[in-house]
Amino acid sequence: MLSSNALPGLSGHRALVPGGTGAVGEGVVRGYLAAGADVVVPTRTRARVEEFRAVLGEAATGRLHLVVHDYTTFTGAEQLAEEMERRLGGIDDVVAPIGGWWAGKRLWKIDEADRQSAFVDLTTAHLAVVRACLPRLNARGASTLIVGDSAFTSIPGSGLVSMKQAALLMMQQVIAAELDGEQRAFDLVLGPVRTRLVDSGDPAQVTAGQVGTVAVAASAAAAVSGRQIRLRNHAEADEALALLQAARLKGPDAEAVRGF
Repeated sequence: MLSSNALPGLSGHRALVPGGTGAVGEGVVRGYLAAGADVVVPTRTRARVEEFRAVLGEAATGRLHLVVHDYTTFTGAEQLAEEMERRLGGIDDVVAPIGGWWAGKRLWKIDEADRQSAFVDLTTAHLAVVRACLPRLNARGASTLIVGDSAFTSIPGSGLVSMKQAALLMMQQVIAAELDGEQRAFDLVLGPVRTRLVDSGDPAQVTAGQVGTVAVAASAAAAVSGRQIRLRNHAEADEALALLQAARLKGPDAEAVRGF
């Protein structure tokens, strides 16, 4: 397996990770910090700031910027992007592991509150972040969406999540088509993930740390215009990391690397 130590440094990169205080987001934040990037992580409460800093421990260096801010609306996301520009001078990468799992009622039994919280609010938050940040990204910066494999797999009782994930994947595909290679858009599609909160002990499952390492590799492989990368298990994560590293080393001819 290739490790994060094999990745180039991202010193000077400025990464925004909305949803970074979540279990998968933690792996992303750790990955960018380990690579030397400045990492901005918004959260809604001061208590959550202190809690997440304690979770990260020694990884919470001076390059971690935890801010109390609601980014889930168009106005809120715009204000966050403006503040990041003022404080850090720009945005290089946005990685969005926004949202979590929802399970419960069959689709014909959901109510308005279910639909609003598990579908409308979360899709709006993703779109708000893209709308605010994509025009501000540096030319070879990357916008990376993180979703679950439920976008393709129907699971009884989790229809709202599947609908949300499918909608977000299409959003990212439209963005990629509209960018037409001018900027980079990735989507990482996850299977079950081993995190500090949920760990099945199954070595075949991808870890939050691997998700972060692949996201960092995508940022570093500047010649790769963007792709959908499936990380449904440990083996797929290793393969994706190897391909991204090979693409980075190949330079301008990266698109010729097998798999990309």
